[in-house]
Amino acid sequence: MAQDENLNVLDRWIEWSNAENMLPLFLNDQAYQYLDIRESRIVGLQTRADWLKRQARVKEVLMQIVGPFPEKTPLNPRVTGIVQKQGYRIEKILFESMPDYHVSGCLFIPDSIDSPRPAILNVIGHSLESFRRDIYQIPLLNLVKKGFVVFAMDPMGQGERIQYTDEEKKQGGINPSSSTREHSYVTNQLFLTGASSARYWIWDGMRAIDYLLTRPKVDADRIGVTGLSGGGTQTAYLAAFDDRIKAASPAGYICGFRRLLQSIGPQDGEQNFYHGIASGIDHADLIEVFAPKPYLIAATTRDFFSIQGARETYREVQHAYRAFGKPDNLQITEDDYGHGYTQKNREATYAFFQKHLDLPGNVTEENVDILSPEELTVTATGQILTSIGGKTLFDINRQIAEPLIMKLVASRTSPDTHLAHARERATELSGYAVPEKQVETVFRGQYQRDEYVVQMVALHGEGDYVIPLLLMVPDKKGPHPAMLYLDPRGKEAEAMPGGELEKWVKEGFIVVAPDLIGIGETAKEQTYPGQYGYNAVLIGQSIVGIHAGDIQRGVNLLKNRSDVLNGQIHALAHGELCPALLHAAAFENDFQSVTLVDPLISYSELVSHKLYQSSQSFNWGVAGALTAYDLPDLMALVAPAKLSLINARDAMNQQALTELLSRELDFPRGVYAAKNAASDFKVVIAGKTDAETIANMLKN
Repeated sequence: MAQDENLNVLDRWIEWSNAENMLPLFLNDQAYQYLDIRESRIVGLQTRADWLKRQARVKEVLMQIVGPFPEKTPLNPRVTGIVQKQGYRIEKILFESMPDYHVSGCLFIPDSIDSPRPAILNVIGHSLESFRRDIYQIPLLNLVKKGFVVFAMDPMGQGERIQYTDEEKKQGGINPSSSTREHSYVTNQLFLTGASSARYWIWDGMRAIDYLLTRPKVDADRIGVTGLSGGGTQTAYLAAFDDRIKAASPAGYICGFRRLLQSIGPQDGEQNFYHGIASGIDHADLIEVFAPKPYLIAATTRDFFSIQGARETYREVQHAYRAFGKPDNLQITEDDYGHGYTQKNREATYAFFQKHLDLPGNVTEENVDILSPEELTVTATGQILTSIGGKTLFDINRQIAEPLIMKLVASRTSPDTHLAHARERATELSGYAVPEKQVETVFRGQYQRDEYVVQMVALHGEGDYVIPLLLMVPDKKGPHPAMLYLDPRGKEAEAMPGGELEKWVKEGFIVVAPDLIGIGETAKEQTYPGQYGYNAVLIGQSIVGIHAGDIQRGVNLLKNRSDVLNGQIHALAHGELCPALLHAAAFENDFQSVTLVDPLISYSELVSHKLYQSSQSFNWGVAGALTAYDLPDLMALVAPAKLSLINARDAMNQQALTELLSRELDFPRGVYAAKNAASDFKVVIAGKTDAETIANMLKN
């Protein structure tokens, strides 16, 4: 008689009732440890000398995790048009922040300037229209009417700097109506090379200031910067990196990592420094390195960037300004509102710049006539790439990736040395922590099926989380070989009668199917696709490394069972869980065989193509991997265990062609041959992936 089954391991268990937040809470706990260390150091800073020493150290760390910046090359600026309005004119500007990498913007210049004026660089939040949107024009035009020269620039992926055509967005799975998706899409490629997209947001702003300083009507000693949301991020970054800025006012961003992680979590790509929290950096540091120059935090009480965090950051930074003898140079303005500008905060910003950039006047906000997009369009087509072409940020990163890839190729000519280094660095970069060999489990019940039993188990993970898993054990007396089965859809995807897990049981295997942390029962829809992957990057880890630890815990569970044949543990992973299995297999060598179904062939392949079809979660990636190793190196480290790649995929998640397979797999194939195990390295094109076919392949 058929029975109703509930294979949810965590169901009706109070201690695990917050399963969907197990992953972010685990990541947050590690971040808090770094933040606690940082705060303990801040407490001891009392004197001006203390803070000067801290500033020097923070600047050094910021350059390590964000730099190196490109060399300064000619800006090649041009004015593509001029629009005269009542009281001011608009010059439409193009310049190159790097060779053939163009930045668009509009320079707003008040009429009748008889001497150099202070200038404001206006950086913009996450709107596709960029500064052409009405909410950005209001403060921009008011600053102009109050006598400031204002340069509003398009961020990468916004305004006239869209990096992907509509067809490319469709192919790459990029949300066509979201600039943040475009930001994060290329950020994933940057992280693989050990870079941060923040580097290029900062560099564009620094080069914009270079351009401002070429203008005779701009006073080089009176440069300010301001922006909202993503523009608040860029404002905070620029103030920390560019000493020429004399006054800064970020809006809708400053809150501190502790409160950010406790609330909305990490945001899109450029808002996350490579290993930033692990390096001891918090929002307050971005202000403290700017001290004692004038700084205004603009905040709103109902913003998703925590007002509590903004206030706490302000209180900490006050200590630095007091030590420098300039407490009045640090200000905060608040209004009761959600995420955005308010008139109160805008007027506080006008007053702040009027005072500290020495251009006194009326602070009251004026009504302004909103300009049409046409009046603010810089290029002929409204897009740089279709008007004049040039490089994209992908192109810039590919120039970084190519020598890294060539260095790996050269290093592989000394296989033993290379692989030892690759294993060491892969362990470090992925954040893999060797699990305890003893396992702690909670048995949650079982269902008897035809010829086997389905056991439900909660396996304790690295932190306070548990790994829900299913154990399918044949009724026939063992011992049996074991198969660890990894499906990114979760353990239940193939757990029904007649599913692939049952087929493996009927091939004679004990099967363990876990929900690695953040998958299946512990999954949660992410506000930003890369949210948890970026959280891991901030703390110097990776979801791949954490999953590798979960996998090894599953292995240890099997090794502790008397009904598992000694030395007969096999593993199979699908799709985006293949990198995690490869890391686990390379680190511990406990598998007799590893089977990868639909695996990405290499990280090198992904960074070498503008478009890719891996998810934007970055749960499959290891930041900095290509500085030391690639997936084929891990394949080589699996030798001499059996390794099978079935239907390997290229960057677009299409069947990898023979030429690509040959190029990427030549090294691991050679290592297998050197270990007299050439026949144990199998590459199957357009192969079947059912249990019977794979089991037969493993026997041969």
